[in-house]
Amino acid sequence: MVDTTAPTTTAMRELEPGARPRVVRKPRGILVPLWLGYVFLYLPILIVVIMSFNASENLFVWKGFSLRWYPELFADEKIMQGLGNTLIVATGATAIATVLGTLLAYGIQHYTRGGLIRAFAIAPAILPDLLLGIGLLTLFSLASVTLGLHSVILAHGVFATAFVTAIVLARMANLDPSLEEASRDLGAGAVRTFMRVTLPQLAPGIVAGALLAFTLSIDEFVIAFFTTAPTQPTLPIVIYSMVRFGVTPEVNALATILLLVSVVTVIAAQRLTRLTGTTR
Repeated sequence: MVDTTAPTTTAMRELEPGARPRVVRKPRGILVPLWLGYVFLYLPILIVVIMSFNASENLFVWKGFSLRWYPELFADEKIMQGLGNTLIVATGATAIATVLGTLLAYGIQHYTRGGLIRAFAIAPAILPDLLLGIGLLTLFSLASVTLGLHSVILAHGVFATAFVTAIVLARMANLDPSLEEASRDLGAGAVRTFMRVTLPQLAPGIVAGALLAFTLSIDEFVIAFFTTAPTQPTLPIVIYSMVRFGVTPEVNALATILLLVSVVTVIAAQRLTRLTGTTR
């Protein structure tokens, strides 16, 4: 008879220290560069936010907590004019980019092969802003287009379209093509299939792209600097004209508000973009 009480060879190997999986301990020092990178990136932003609540006019002297700079910010006519121009530009550019980016992504996904056209569609997102701004200014000059808010809207719509296209393409890559095929088999045309089947599935990606385009347009400076008229500056240009002679407490308060708007918008876009990872 086999003695079942004696340990088997497999069991003895499992009890051997060499056969057990070793727990790899990561050195704690490896996290130091990571935290130093975070400090380098976010400490200046944190200082701006903190100093926006400083009661002192001197940015380098803390005299206590105060909200005095926020009402003074909204009482500044120059800043409010720049904010109004920026909202007009951002809204118009977002509308253009959302429509063109969605249609461009749909056409690339369904009617093209290879990555060349896709690369050209997304190229404005990776081109230097200086190059894009000079090119658009040259184009407007050759076409005898007067500069103003309309030219900034068109210019921002160009580079924002690339971001919307990229996000909508990522969403379309996870759609089930059999749904469109079933819709056409049931008698629906291409337009009706797009409106009733494809567009509702693309809605999260479209909204995410629109939010990102709106945020980028609000913060964009270089392209607006080349394509706007001096009498109609956007908010980043107004801020630039103010900080050339030194940062004022109102600028810190304005930067804090813009930071809050940007963070909320980007988080909303990121949450919606998560839906693009849904499996079929």
